[in-house]
Amino acid sequence: MDDCIISLRDINVKFGDEVILDNLNLNILKGQFVTLLGPSGCGKTTILRLISGFLHPNSGSIFFENKNITHLSPHKREVNTVFQRYALFPHMNVFDNVAFGLVVSKKSEKEIKDRVNYMLKLVGLSNFSDRHIDSLSGGQQQRVAVARALANHPKVLLLDEPFAALDLRLKKDMQVELKKIQMQTGITFVFVTHDQEEALSMSDIVVVLDKGKIQQIGTPKDIYNEPSNAFVADFIGESNIIDGIMLNDYLVKMEGKKFKCLDKGFLKGEHVDVVIRPEDIKLVPPDSAHISGVVTSVTFKGVNNEIIADIDGFKWMIQTIENKNVGDVIGIDIYPEDIHIMKKSDYSSEVGDYSSFSDEFSSEEVNER
Repeated sequence: MDDCIISLRDINVKFGDEVILDNLNLNILKGQFVTLLGPSGCGKTTILRLISGFLHPNSGSIFFENKNITHLSPHKREVNTVFQRYALFPHMNVFDNVAFGLVVSKKSEKEIKDRVNYMLKLVGLSNFSDRHIDSLSGGQQQRVAVARALANHPKVLLLDEPFAALDLRLKKDMQVELKKIQMQTGITFVFVTHDQEEALSMSDIVVVLDKGKIQQIGTPKDIYNEPSNAFVADFIGESNIIDGIMLNDYLVKMEGKKFKCLDKGFLKGEHVDVVIRPEDIKLVPPDSAHISGVVTSVTFKGVNNEIIADIDGFKWMIQTIENKNVGDVIGIDIYPEDIHIMKKSDYSSEVGDYSSFSDEFSSEEVNER
């Protein structure tokens, strides 16, 4: 592919007997903001280290603009990295930190000055060039790290959980700023995080990983609305994942009841996973409901209430602006477009039931909330 800038082909990485990446294949296109998303130990940082050249695979190949760089030294690759710990030089001021790579590359004094000033303007730090690193906030240090990484015109910028040390408000601000910088520069960004909201809000493409394998690749909307298996559905946001049986195209049976859906192509009688997002569930009077249950916990979340309801022994999560109390009997209704059918996988029956969630608090503790 002419628009492919990075290609990982049949990559295997082991540390001793532990498999870190298992026959992984991934193509990253030019100019994309790609996020590698998954829990700790899934292999996402290992992918970053492979691209940067600080790690070599046990087998497989890495291509950069169709050139094999599998064993190319890190300093010869047209990539730069922003680490979780920004690795800034505390004895240098902001200008000298950003200029460091340009000085090493023996650029002219004028080119260094022009380039650093441009980068500081890009990250909103034009008036900070003489400031020392230890006088900056975490967000400002993060911007200096990004400016330094971009100063040498890399074709790819790698970011390894750069917001991990920031507070929530600053993290959200930096998400907006980083996406703006990526769009302004047109540089390919490969971003590593375990934060689902970060991935959904910033990315063009999300790569969901677990146990050294890619579980799904897609746009944020695709990943959220059309998860490929129970792991993705559970990891990306909250999901109720219920055992179901496909009766026919567009008709599924769950909780002993028949529901219309928009899915087809499954075998008649095939056991499936049924995904229903908590925000898509409508509360209705119990006597007019398709299915009903008993509220076991209520947590106020600001914009809505998060309800856990026991429906025939399965704990459902429901997000609603309605007020309910523990012990209330509620009815629920679900529209066909809010039901997503998935094939059974190794993750089936492991996730999607909120029993452990609702058992964390006693009724007394919940009422106090």
